[in-house]
Amino acid sequence: MKKYSLIVAFSLVTVFAFSQTRTFTPIVDLETTDVISQGNTGTCWSFSASSFLESEIMRINKKKVDLSEMFNVRHTYDDKAWNYVMRQGKLQFSQGGLGHDVINSVAKNGFVPNTFYTGLKENEFKHNHADLVDSLKPILDQYIAKDIKDWKTPVTKVLNDKLGEPTTSFLYEGKTYTPQSFMASLKIQPEHYVSLTSFNHAPYYTSFVLNIPDNFSNGSFYNVTLDELVETTLEALKNGYTIELDCDVSEKTFSSKDGIAILPTEPTKDLMTLTTEINVTQDLRQQEFENYNTTDDHLMHITGFLKDQNGQLFFKVKNSWGTTYAGNNGYIYMSEAYFRMKTISILLHKDGIPKTVAKKLNMK
Repeated sequence: MKKYSLIVAFSLVTVFAFSQTRTFTPIVDLETTDVISQGNTGTCWSFSASSFLESEIMRINKKKVDLSEMFNVRHTYDDKAWNYVMRQGKLQFSQGGLGHDVINSVAKNGFVPNTFYTGLKENEFKHNHADLVDSLKPILDQYIAKDIKDWKTPVTKVLNDKLGEPTTSFLYEGKTYTPQSFMASLKIQPEHYVSLTSFNHAPYYTSFVLNIPDNFSNGSFYNVTLDELVETTLEALKNGYTIELDCDVSEKTFSSKDGIAILPTEPTKDLMTLTTEINVTQDLRQQEFENYNTTDDHLMHITGFLKDQNGQLFFKVKNSWGTTYAGNNGYIYMSEAYFRMKTISILLHKDGIPKTVAKKLNMK
């Protein structure tokens, strides 16, 4: 919510103490890799999806692999450029993307360990893509204006110069792999990953293309009720499946410094003090999406959930902004109210979806 003057109209979640500092008890805490930083890039979609796939590898194979985020960023830029050109420049061309873009890239290109493709030049230690789009977009615009006859060669040169030429084979633990064979060896099947959302401008239990700026690839999302979105997230976590999250982080009550995200009924400077939160209904969620108070800002990785001393639910969300000056070692404890209001979509393995929900979606 951006306008607190409306909050008085909302129902409240009862909290019995107003001066206590929150304390948390972990309920489910699934295995994942270390929190790292995406640096000065808009590639949270790849960092979150890569972290998600790393947890999937641990779940399926009991192996810990540090995947290259930039390998699939590099390949996705090829898709972004093609899409922009074919639509004659009539859409956004930016650093942004969604979790399914990584799944799409993995399906075509596989993945590699980070040591074989860092996306960094020699003596670089932090990712910085500040000028990447500015280097690519003029080439594409020139082609669209028919000022040049070839966009693929110069775009490939820029991407290879800035990120590196994509790895095609590598030696890992004594065996030579291609990116595709490495993915297959770890039993990751891209077709098993699906995206869910919850909005009432599309029929429930159908799939539709969610019209948000970063959905350049026109990815489809299964539509469920808000309660079912929460149920799916909780049940998946209880059964060992982590989840990628796309959400709005523009609220003042989302704090990386404090490691918490809440949706209080009144403005507060101390996010760690127990307070009442907004009761988020399906209609209120829709309203906030349609008036742009909820936007597609950032993607992260849900790895568990906790409860505070009043039994209030919080999701444990792995961020990609590093651990320096970040609370909870780089994790965000996100209240259920914040999740219900500010989630755009989730991505997970289809087997993590409760059977009752999967049946309604006609999933096999």
